[in-house]
Amino acid sequence: MKDGFIKVAAVTPKIRVADPEYNRKKIMEKIEEAEKERAVVVVFPELCITGYTCGDLFFQEPLLEEAQEALIQLAKDTAGKNMLVFVGLPVAYRGKLYNVAAALSNGVILGMVPKQCIPAYNEFYEARYFEEGMEEPVDVILNDNIRVLMGGHLLFCPDSMPELKIGAEICEDIWSPLPPSISRALAGANLIVNLSASNEITGKDCYRKSLVEGQSARLICGYVYASAGEGESTQDVVYSAHNMIAENGIMLAEAERFQNQSIYAELDIQRLNGQRRRMTTFGGEKGDYREIMFHLKKEKTELSRFVDAMPFVPRKEEERRKRCEEILSIQSMGLKKRLEHTNCQCAVVGISGGLDSTLALLVTVRAFDLLGLDRKGICAVTMPGFGTTDRTYDNAVHLVHCLEAELSEVNISEAVRVHFRDIGQEESNHDVTYENGQARERTQILMDIANQKNGMVIGTGDMSELALGWATYNGDHMSMYGVNASVPKTLVRHLVRYYADTCGNDELAEVLLDILDTPVSPELLPPEDGKISQKTEDLVGPYELHDFFLYHMLRSGFGPEKIFRLAVYAFCGKDGSDNTKYTPETILKWEKTFIQRFFSQQFKRSCLPDGPKVGTVAVSPRGDLRMPSDASADLWLARLEKCMG
Repeated sequence: MKDGFIKVAAVTPKIRVADPEYNRKKIMEKIEEAEKERAVVVVFPELCITGYTCGDLFFQEPLLEEAQEALIQLAKDTAGKNMLVFVGLPVAYRGKLYNVAAALSNGVILGMVPKQCIPAYNEFYEARYFEEGMEEPVDVILNDNIRVLMGGHLLFCPDSMPELKIGAEICEDIWSPLPPSISRALAGANLIVNLSASNEITGKDCYRKSLVEGQSARLICGYVYASAGEGESTQDVVYSAHNMIAENGIMLAEAERFQNQSIYAELDIQRLNGQRRRMTTFGGEKGDYREIMFHLKKEKTELSRFVDAMPFVPRKEEERRKRCEEILSIQSMGLKKRLEHTNCQCAVVGISGGLDSTLALLVTVRAFDLLGLDRKGICAVTMPGFGTTDRTYDNAVHLVHCLEAELSEVNISEAVRVHFRDIGQEESNHDVTYENGQARERTQILMDIANQKNGMVIGTGDMSELALGWATYNGDHMSMYGVNASVPKTLVRHLVRYYADTCGNDELAEVLLDILDTPVSPELLPPEDGKISQKTEDLVGPYELHDFFLYHMLRSGFGPEKIFRLAVYAFCGKDGSDNTKYTPETILKWEKTFIQRFFSQQFKRSCLPDGPKVGTVAVSPRGDLRMPSDASADLWLARLEKCMG
């Protein structure tokens, strides 16, 4: 439960139809298994105490009495267990029978949520037995004079994790036009459990999965779906125990059908709450809900869920290619509109032979092709200086020729030397003035060429550089339209590689692949033995780490301790012991650098040029990041210090 994680389980025992005592024992066995797995919310199928397929046996008093006794005993058996358990059974109230989900914890029946949508079509005959559940809670007296609240408007809330609120619905409820989970979520529930008995027919599993994923996404919640399986009657239908656990549209765990497989996953409640706070269209409280408190011991949840080390880059090749094509289209369509609006038929791009300027040129070529403009209207300017190597220069020239743009070369060395003499800067002093003087000279050249040609300077800097402030103010920081402004560095590589793979030009592909193989560098310091001497990631840290920090800070609103924990898990393994790339100490070092630079360099982001947003994380001051330029980083750094201890 530390850092907002909570481990949940969807469990299907092998039952006997109409044998509550047998089923109670099987349910208890599964509860004990879940306890060993340290699950704290455990969900069983619909009517699992009796079996869903009892038919007219639901009219039999002995079955109802035994089901109630089994429930009471199960509740007693949960005493001392650090969990909340949901089980299904039939409950009689005022002459009617209700299909309910009972919540049990630490020896007590906390409450019962009745099924609202009662199917009576095709193979379903529930309306023959069960009444539509009430929303407002009522008092139900069980055996031994046990008084329990029953109603749809119940939420279950652990005292040690007040940010977690759990609501329940049952099977058909999620298939209905207005699922009860909507009301539960609007009342604050961020975890929905569904006790189900959904039979199998061809293709139904895909639709069922889409419902669970879709509902978890629409409600920005965790969704635990436990379905009936082996042991139910197969007189007319078969049940497969298609258990699922989803979080905000992502399937975290899915059981193999026809296996009665128990599944486990950790839900990130903190992330869900953060997403809801950002969405102003996520409505307020609907209905009068009762919150039932129960005790859970707060423990650290060991993670088994996948934490992506590259959150901006889809893992599957097919998805990655689709994402790359989509991003290139967004970038080029954004530039196309800007060129049309300004009646501009010339674009000026500074070409260094590096990844960012390569991507900007590729996007510009696409935009020109969409407009039907001659690519010779693209003025690609290479500006060799003190740090330029033959490799990057040759790649820049070769790239422009392959793309049939217009190449222009302006060597900046002499102009920068004159500038250094004017301001009294020694050329031998390779300080920040030495570096930034070159960057600003290049930007001045691009701007003036654009004036000469009535053109537009296309920015090349990417989002990762902007997050770190790794740009020269009023140098490469400035342009007239920044096509890469919301593309993270880890994704730039894949966009260029995708272009190489799909361009259909072997010569172009070859130069793109060599650019991909070139170390990231601003090339502002003289080379050593003809090779790049200034490698960005040696100075500012690995971009894959910074992109990880950026994603979880802005997308999820996580604190530095949680980001560190996730980074260690993603890059080093569960405890850092099987590290192959970074040690926890290295991650901590660069996270501190990220926080310091992210806060101190906001002033550069506050005056960014326009540029198209391509993903869920962006740093535009007009869009996603309304952050003051003088905000203090002390709170974040202080919390990170705890990790160092």
